Amino acid sequence: MTSKKNLSERDICTQYIQPALERAGWDVRTQIREEVSFTDGRIYVKGNLTSRGKRKRADYILYYKPNIPIAIIEAKDNNHSVKAGIQQGLDYAEILDIPSVYSSNGDGFYEHDCTCTNGKVEKELTLDEFPSPETLWQRYKKYKNIVTDEQERITGQDYFFDGSGKAPRYYQQIAINRTVESIAQGKNRILLTMATGTGKTYTAFHIIYRLWKSKTKKRVLFLADRNVLIGQAMRNDFRHFKKIMTHIKQKKIDKSYEIYFALYQGLTDYDEDKDAYRKFSQDFFDLVVIDECHRGSAAENSAWREILTYFSKATHIGLTATPKETKTISSTEYFGDPVYTYSLRQGIQDGFLAPYKVLRVGLNVDLEGWRPEQGKTDKQGRVIEDRPYNLKDYDKNLVIDERTETVARKVSEFLKKTNRFDKTIIFCVDIDHAQRMRAVVANENSDLTAENSKYVMQITGDNDEGKRELDNFINPEERYPVIATTSKLMTTGVDAQTCKLIVLDSNIGSMTEFKQIIGRGTRINEEFGKTFFTIMDFRKVTDLFADPDFDGDPIRVKELGEDDEFESPENEMNADGPIIDEDGEEVIFDIPETLDLIDGGDIVAEPIEKYYVNGVNVAVLNERIQYMDGNGKLITNNLKDYTRQKVREQYKSLDDFLNKWNAADKKRVIIEELTEQGIVYENLKEAINKEMDIFDMICHTAFDQPPLSRAERANNVKKRNYFTKHGEQARAVLDALLDKYADEGIENIEDMNILQVNPLNRFGTPHEIVELFGGKQGYMTALKELEREIYRKAG
Repeated sequence: MTSKKNLSERDICTQYIQPALERAGWDVRTQIREEVSFTDGRIYVKGNLTSRGKRKRADYILYYKPNIPIAIIEAKDNNHSVKAGIQQGLDYAEILDIPSVYSSNGDGFYEHDCTCTNGKVEKELTLDEFPSPETLWQRYKKYKNIVTDEQERITGQDYFFDGSGKAPRYYQQIAINRTVESIAQGKNRILLTMATGTGKTYTAFHIIYRLWKSKTKKRVLFLADRNVLIGQAMRNDFRHFKKIMTHIKQKKIDKSYEIYFALYQGLTDYDEDKDAYRKFSQDFFDLVVIDECHRGSAAENSAWREILTYFSKATHIGLTATPKETKTISSTEYFGDPVYTYSLRQGIQDGFLAPYKVLRVGLNVDLEGWRPEQGKTDKQGRVIEDRPYNLKDYDKNLVIDERTETVARKVSEFLKKTNRFDKTIIFCVDIDHAQRMRAVVANENSDLTAENSKYVMQITGDNDEGKRELDNFINPEERYPVIATTSKLMTTGVDAQTCKLIVLDSNIGSMTEFKQIIGRGTRINEEFGKTFFTIMDFRKVTDLFADPDFDGDPIRVKELGEDDEFESPENEMNADGPIIDEDGEEVIFDIPETLDLIDGGDIVAEPIEKYYVNGVNVAVLNERIQYMDGNGKLITNNLKDYTRQKVREQYKSLDDFLNKWNAADKKRVIIEELTEQGIVYENLKEAINKEMDIFDMICHTAFDQPPLSRAERANNVKKRNYFTKHGEQARAVLDALLDKYADEGIENIEDMNILQVNPLNRFGTPHEIVELFGGKQGYMTALKELEREIYRKAG
């Protein structure tokens, strides 16, 4: 019989842990899930290529019911202690909101009970003492403060299943469960904060379904502020409600349905006698869900807030990516603190949201300002007011044709270096700016525009042709339109899965709007090649990265200079105040002629008309590469300096790095750890511009050691006659492995699959090759000795 010490971790699970769970009464089909990957693995960008990091994976997650996880188990082989997996299990349990954690090496279980039900937080159990599902469910109820039978009935309501296999991600599951639990406990104002692209509407569907199915909430009103949001929801996530669901249009009310969708502005008329929502009794709805609740409904004097006040007896759930907090508007004051928050940063780290690069383009008239010479007139012959003009003025008070043309040219140059058919959104100051931008982009791309006039389109609330193309723009399978110029219509709620370039040529001072705009690019669609996106900033908007309220760092920030071209991928390896109509555009009111309405909905004194000028010299200034730390703070202007800092944060000295490198069973583990810190080998190699091993790159960059190329290291090993201790065939294998190292690097020779490729496969099958060393253990020992020799002279 094989000794337990010789069993793998998977063998321990199969022969000891699984049988113990079944003896304790756990159902293998519905309550036990093995090797559960609950993240997708962060996406790392290398030029125009991407790769994913490691997924977080739990050995076992135990469920009372599907999607209601109540315990987690981390397994180790029997060479570890029974406690060895507990810390990893606790880390995962904190992420997954699970109260009971276990570690096992096959001898028994080590338990951590955060509810301290039996007087101890931690204790050791035999294999036959593992708790039953009912025992851990009682513990979970204590953890969640589920006290009464009615609360248990509501929180235990099944999720919706349609047989498609689609299930909520871990963070959606937490958001759904916490919301249902809060409502079961009597809370009537609930806020969920989830980054754009993380599935708020899908989450809302499961919340509504469980509450509706349990008859806790029988009639539901779902409020949004854009028709496109309602259309997307009804066609996709909510389609399962079918005949019991309706969209209130033109203020026509039919009270025979159970699930109602409506625009805020579709229910109000600013006249108590005409407000459509008053056709319902105040207690008609049991539940009101407010999508994008940072817009309008957070303001106490908002007409939209009147709807919530009218249906105040109902439970209100606010959904937002960006809670609005100002001196006069507060989401949390109305709803309370979020019951759950899933941030942009966390979504990127988990691999559910796309990372992004930033290209900052500084134009001379933006960085230095522009002042007209004495008596200069605009294109209409009007004398331009003599004062300095800057970014706050451009395209709002003053239009410089050459500036618009330069922006269009730089956008087009970038697309020509990457892919001219990458979906692109250009955010402009207003509708007039979006219209002018469309025209100059069309001229910059006259060849493609001649082939199809929809290559670039203005998509704004006043443009019916453009609005009709919005669905085609966001449809991954439709090629046209490729480029959309817009002002406000596309800042929020537009599910642009394949948008790869976001251009900022609008003054955005609101963190709320900034996050919403970035959210247009964060969705991932790997089927269509969308795994990251680029932000091109002409207005210093990305200075908001330094704001402590920003929660998602860029992977790269580059500033372009006057004569700089965009790098090819190969070489690189207010949207709160205005009233919105049913088509999603700002309603314009009659304003006294000395006033105008600006983006945020505030009224300020300014000239009615803009100055339009040309003949201005516009050029691009300066170039430097910048990087952001985890808090969005500028830390360095050089990739080598960035690498040096990150390595020294992890390894205090060269000796510390050398000891851990040499002690590692596989060097790939250390390389992956460095990658998790944002150190991408291919980009660093390009910055150093010399062919060398990643080991030498780190030693050279972080600890100022003279680097050796892989070929030099391989030759040094051969000069030392290290192979003579082995037989002729084994020496030939090691010599071939050394050549492979020189050609491809250390990671490849650590992979046993290397024995199946040329020239190693000439020595026989992998089994025959390892037998040349006395078996697999002997081969692995010889490989480790070879690695020691490769790095022997280092340091």
